[in-house]
Amino acid sequence: MENLEALSLIGVSQEGEMTLDASRLITACSDDGFDAGITITTRLEPVAGPGAPVKPAIYSGGVYQHDRRWWDLGEGTEKVAAIVIDNVPSQANRLEAALAANRDRLGLPEIVLDLSSFEHLPVHLPRQISSFLFPHRNADSYLRDAELDGSGFLKTEVGKRLFGATATQPAALFEWMPQALLFGFWQSHLGTKRAQTKLARSWVSEIVGLDPATTDTKALGVKGDPLNLSIDTTVAFDEADVTGWQFADEAKKGATKERLSEIGHGQVPVEAPTAAVSFRAIVQQSTVSFAGLRRIEADTGEANAAGRALLAAMGLVAHVAAFGRPFSLRSGCDLRPVESEWTWRGESEDSAIEPLDLGSAEELFMACATAAEGAGLPVGSQWPDPLLVAPGAGLARVIERAWPNLDAD
Repeated sequence: MENLEALSLIGVSQEGEMTLDASRLITACSDDGFDAGITITTRLEPVAGPGAPVKPAIYSGGVYQHDRRWWDLGEGTEKVAAIVIDNVPSQANRLEAALAANRDRLGLPEIVLDLSSFEHLPVHLPRQISSFLFPHRNADSYLRDAELDGSGFLKTEVGKRLFGATATQPAALFEWMPQALLFGFWQSHLGTKRAQTKLARSWVSEIVGLDPATTDTKALGVKGDPLNLSIDTTVAFDEADVTGWQFADEAKKGATKERLSEIGHGQVPVEAPTAAVSFRAIVQQSTVSFAGLRRIEADTGEANAAGRALLAAMGLVAHVAAFGRPFSLRSGCDLRPVESEWTWRGESEDSAIEPLDLGSAEELFMACATAAEGAGLPVGSQWPDPLLVAPGAGLARVIERAWPNLDAD
């Protein structure tokens, strides 16, 4: 990402706000620390302005994630209807994407699944998949089914260490995939008789729309056609490659027959059960839990504190990079931060923190990385160059079956 210093969260430093530095973070993350964590609460507005409709995430069955929350909308705390615009796993993925975009600048490690040998893949598919984008992080089946220098990844030294890593044996994750220690993982794809290691996430973030104007809204429309072709015409085609469609009466006997609208011609009415929603307020709440990070234990107390602080700082960098300026979650959901409060959650009392811009968040991260490396963790200058792996034989066959070369002779 270019010109990182130009990006900053909305928020003005006020007299008496706590300044966040590496020393304070490391002390809070120590084995005998009593501080709870950091919460960032950000008021968001649609780019089109307050009250403009935005599109929440849609889940299986064509539904939004409805909820009710206790919240103060200016008239005292009350229970209000809410729709989750972006949920916790989705927010974690966006933070990981922000880390990937800044990987070179931060020096973070990366494992890359190289797909360049599959030259026929459709252009919309990636030619490489970064470990920052693996759906299950270090426990991902893409990594399990990869190979390194001709050997199955699980049989290599790196693979054995990564798939054997736990919260109390975290060195391989600090070295190769520190984001897994922050956002959590579950080693659930090795079989019931193999490792089932879990680590709960310590960073929790979501974006919620409060007091929706309506929860009964539909999207109506018509898919147009300049020539108004008759959708009553029947055709036959292969769903994998519609470019070779035929008129039904000219197709081979037994071919599936469908209306012309199924291949994109004709005027077709559209009715979707979920449309954009107008909210009274939109809020993002993000919390890094020091209590959660204390699950992670390295070899020494010094390494514990510095390593946990490094993970917390990594999350803060990702947050500012991903959400410190106007951002787009999906079509119809473009938001901007208009006010952000950073709060230090102490043992029993809270304190306001001076919000970090991206430059200061990056400095905090680098200072924590230096301290963690000094405490003996394989981080900072010891982070390796990106590691390139390739699909193993089984995975390669699955890819070929999913995406056959339709243009082959």
